[in-house]
Amino acid sequence: MKALIIGGSGFVGYYLAAHLVKERDWETIVTKLPSEKAELDACTIRDLDILDAQAVKVLLKQLQPDVIFHLAAQSSVAVSWQNPQLTADINIHGSLNVLEAAREMAHQPRILLIGSSEEYGTLPAEVSLVTEQTPVHPGNPYAVTKAAQNLFGSVYAKAYGMQIVMVRAFNHVGPRQRPGFVVADFCKQAAEIAMKKREPLMRVGNLSAARDFTDVRDVVRAYSMLAESGKAGETYNVGSGKAIVIQELLEEIIRQCGAEIRVETDSAKLRPVEIPVIEADVTKLKRDTGWQPEIPLRQTIADTLAYWKAQ
Repeated sequence: MKALIIGGSGFVGYYLAAHLVKERDWETIVTKLPSEKAELDACTIRDLDILDAQAVKVLLKQLQPDVIFHLAAQSSVAVSWQNPQLTADINIHGSLNVLEAAREMAHQPRILLIGSSEEYGTLPAEVSLVTEQTPVHPGNPYAVTKAAQNLFGSVYAKAYGMQIVMVRAFNHVGPRQRPGFVVADFCKQAAEIAMKKREPLMRVGNLSAARDFTDVRDVVRAYSMLAESGKAGETYNVGSGKAIVIQELLEEIIRQCGAEIRVETDSAKLRPVEIPVIEADVTKLKRDTGWQPEIPLRQTIADTLAYWKAQ
């Protein structure tokens, strides 16, 4: 099996490539921007800008992959508020370039389009557990672009008979994630405090929201299983199925850190629109692939703290 990971130089791409090579023994090619670095063992690395439609077509025709994992995205909600145009260009136009290039291939690959739980947006007051049939109401520019990507994937699957599987991934966390995301941000601050690298003060955003967190190593297993067993034209939630309040998450990080820490709200970390509670119904994912999460959140926190201390 030959797999192509588009946009594989980042957090998820690192773990997905390692999983495909070590656990699946798949031939794996990873693309990155020319300005990026990629440290991936036993993978072929290629430069690619998905906004260059001709370059995407040439690469896909040359490689003829069996499976494409489309990870390339502007994935920060905060950045999407600051630069919605860039977010739309990468997440919508870039994805269309990939779909069009794949459509023209004689050998049709399986394609996994990675979306986000942010697509669901603001939920009715009585709803927190979402299925794939829950109506989407994206509440930020990033979510809008991912909802559009999902719709394009569905249209292409139906109109052209393409083997496209869409994902709505909930918060995935673990070592190597950059500090712009809540668990990585908290763990980095806590690790620096524990090692006397900064004052014992953590600056945080909204702690009352509840989110569904899954270890990235469990997430990439789900991706590879969906690439094999997911139904074309269908959308799948990928998450743990249980939300945790950010306040509780912070308390667990501080407990594992073992240091006395004060906490202050940083207005710069607050979002213009915040969804109170959201968690994934992953019945469909489990039914169609047999996937189960294996790594508990406390272990993910421990591993992430250890990573930041090593840094």
